[in-house]
Order: sequence, then structure tokens, then C-alpha cells
Amino acid sequence: MADVSKLDVAPGELPEKMAAWVIRQEREGEPTDAFQVEEIDVPQPGAFEVIVRVMAAGVNFNNVWAALGKPVSVFGYGDHPEYGHHIGGSDASGIVWKVGDGVTKWKPGDEVVIHCNQASYEDVEVHGLDPLAAPSQQIWGYETTWGSFAQFTKVQAQQLLPKPKNLSWSESSAYGLTYFTAYRMLMDQCKLQAGHNVLIWGAAGGLGVFATQLCAAAGANAAGVVSSARKGDLVKKLGAVDYVDRNEFAGMMRKGGETPDEEKARFKESRGFAKRVKEILGDAPDIVFEHVGQATFPTSVYVVKPFGKVVICGATSGYTLDFDVRYLWMRQKQILGSHFANAYECMRANQLMAEGKIQPVLWKVMGFDGVAEAHQLLHENKHLGKISILVGATSEEEGKEEDGPGAIRAEVGA
Repeated sequence: MADVSKLDVAPGELPEKMAAWVIRQEREGEPTDAFQVEEIDVPQPGAFEVIVRVMAAGVNFNNVWAALGKPVSVFGYGDHPEYGHHIGGSDASGIVWKVGDGVTKWKPGDEVVIHCNQASYEDVEVHGLDPLAAPSQQIWGYETTWGSFAQFTKVQAQQLLPKPKNLSWSESSAYGLTYFTAYRMLMDQCKLQAGHNVLIWGAAGGLGVFATQLCAAAGANAAGVVSSARKGDLVKKLGAVDYVDRNEFAGMMRKGGETPDEEKARFKESRGFAKRVKEILGDAPDIVFEHVGQATFPTSVYVVKPFGKVVICGATSGYTLDFDVRYLWMRQKQILGSHFANAYECMRANQLMAEGKIQPVLWKVMGFDGVAEAHQLLHENKHLGKISILVGATSEEEGKEEDGPGAIRAEVGA
């Protein structure tokens, strides 16, 4: 494989071709088959667009789905019909290389991280409501083809944020998608405040490690649900009051189709779990941070205090939810849906990262030749945390310009 860290052009100039990990519809399947390195034409920036030289790229589960073509193939929507190929990657750090017409805030040579939300400038929702409400809203590197697993990527100028100087290229590529999602869930959807009690499912996972740190930074009290004592120790290190090992309450998990007797037994386990959470926090949680779905949602609705909020951004265990709605209406609880974050939220969250108040949690850094392997690890659940891919950068330490805490290197998982 060619050395992707070397370029023959200066900032402001683009080469004709670049190396990219490409998925094509005819080879959808296992990530190690679907992802292949190809030489691709380098895109030119349109109006309000920027071409970024990718220095490092973060790996997320969305491009396992893109490789598999399941549950939905990416090729039927976004800009894929126009280009016919998919370059994945929804997290990146890099250097602005060329700007399109109308871009005034950024110039070639600027060091940036990229958030993954795109929307059309012409949609009215962008101007006064929220870009997440725009009909054109899509996730860069999943619903669009020009993702970060290539020497260059094409983004909207509004996606750019200043790269924290206290982090290396690899560290700063490893947090955007999950951290910004957790930030919107807690800070904006739930109005997190000092003194709030928060229950975090999967507290040692990709979302949970940031939810836990945000609670600590805000002066809130977090109880994390994890699957082992080792992960519990990490969650406490990140600022949680304490943790619950979910294996102690395995019977509370909803599988679907329970008989009345099975449901009675399940509910008894949930009551025991709620009691444990209350012991840790001193009271029932004001907020439950949800992304598990079917298995945990009945317990979430039950355990949150009256007038409390359950905020959910995904459903890894299943999206068909079945819960006792009496605990919702009679105790006046709220369920809030949340999806990624807007540019302003991303900017505020990124400032906390630059100030060292929140840290990335990184498991492994791999070379550019590891893109397919990294996604295969995710697909087979053999990864132990966040993976960063070096593209333009040649070492894990490259790019760090100021002292700071940097990333926490840890094996993580829900």
C-alpha cells in the first residue's frame, strides 16, 4: 500500500487522485470483503464546502452497517447514486487543504476536527429551528460518500471545529460522533444541572464514557451500569459515584414475549435494581441515559423519578419497546428522543475537550491498512473500545502541541 502520509502538493492545491477505502454495492458483505483500497478522483469543494486532508479517522459501527448493506444499503440515498461508491468514516481530525466559494472562516493550513452532521443551507429549519430537523439532514461518512477513510474528505464548512491543541491527531479523531451525541442528550435535551442524579446504561461504552464525564463536569451524580468490575473501575475513574454490574440483575432485561409469570419475575428484578440505584445516588434518578432499547427501557421508565426524563438516542438491543405506560403518565415522566448534535452544541462540547475537562477514551490506534480489519473487529464484537486510524499522521503522538491530560487509554465496552 502506498504511503498515504506523503503528499506532493501544498495546502491550497489538490492532487488528481487519492488512496481511499471504498465500499461498492456489488461487494457488500463482511467488512474485510466490502472495504478495498482504491485510487479515487479527489473531489473539488463546492460553495461553502471544504476539502480536508485527513490526518486520523475514528471508527464507528455505522460503517459496519455500510459494509454489510444491512439493515439498509447506503447506496439508495444521500449522494451515493451520483458517485456510485462509498467512502466511510464519520469521525476525523485533519488540515484544511482547499476551501470553496463563500468560505471565509477557514483557510488552508487550519487544523480541525470534523463533526458529522450535514444539512442544506437552503432548508429553513437550519435558520432558527435546528439543522437536525431539516429534510436534508444526513450523517457525513455514512449517508454521504466522502467520509474519512481516505487521504482527503469533502465536508461542509459548518462541520469544522478547531482541533484541541492538547490532543494528538489520533486522540482528536476518536470522540466526535459519540461525545457530541451524549452532549446534546444531557446538556440540551435534559438541561443537566449540578445536583441532578443520572443513571447511565452502558457507562463504559462509547456513549457512556462521555455521559459519565459530562455529569462529573456539571456537578451531577452519575450511577453507571456496566458488565464487569473492571469496567466499573473505569467508570468511577471517569467520575461516577458508583456502578451497578448488570449481571447481578440479568433477570430485569426484557426479551419480548414474556408470559405473565415471567413478567412478574422480571419486574421484581427491576425493583431490586431500582433500589440499588437509589442507594448509590441517594434518590431515584432525575435522568436516565438510554441507548439500549428493548432490553432496558421498561426498567428505565420505572426507575426514573416522577417528572424525570428518559432520553434515548438508539436501541442496540431492539427498537420495538414494550413498557408499562402507567409508570409514565401517572408519575408524569418524559421520554425524549435525541439524534447527534447541531454545530453549536458540537462547538461547546469541543471547547470542554480543549480545556481538558473531558477526555477521549481510546483503545487502539491502527495504521491506514487496518480499516477493514477494524470494522471486522467491531462486527464480531472483538474490539475493546474506540479505534483510531492513522491516515496523514505517522505516529500516535503526532499533532499534540500543548500539555494536557490527553486520551485515557482503556479497554471499554457496555
